[in-house]
Amino acid sequence: MKEEPNRLPDAELEVMQALWALEDYPAHTGEIAAGLHRDWKAPTLLKLLSRLEERGFVKGEKEGRANGYTPLVAREDYVQAASRSFLERLHGGSLPSLVAALCPDGKLTEEDLAALRALLDGKEGD
Repeated sequence: MKEEPNRLPDAELEVMQALWALEDYPAHTGEIAAGLHRDWKAPTLLKLLSRLEERGFVKGEKEGRANGYTPLVAREDYVQAASRSFLERLHGGSLPSLVAALCPDGKLTEEDLAALRALLDGKEGD
């Protein structure tokens, strides 16, 4: 994805997370609803999916009497853009400021420190 996607409200993000968790597309509303943490009624879910379609996050396709939905924005692209935006808005782009805010007491485990060192050294996942 070339341009930064819009930030999603929490409800729409939850729908996208449920959709991203699925493997087969297009996905139907019942499949998406099964991955939600809330028990929304069908009209609510359809409204959220309609908003996501208007924003360009999903593609809706009529399949007989049902609609199928396919994500148009990859989860990784959204997370990267949203994280970058969060870092800029709240911490002026300063990663040390973010880490300090996440660990105000300075208590990081050895595992945390090792993971951060590996990330900084470019060895993440090795």
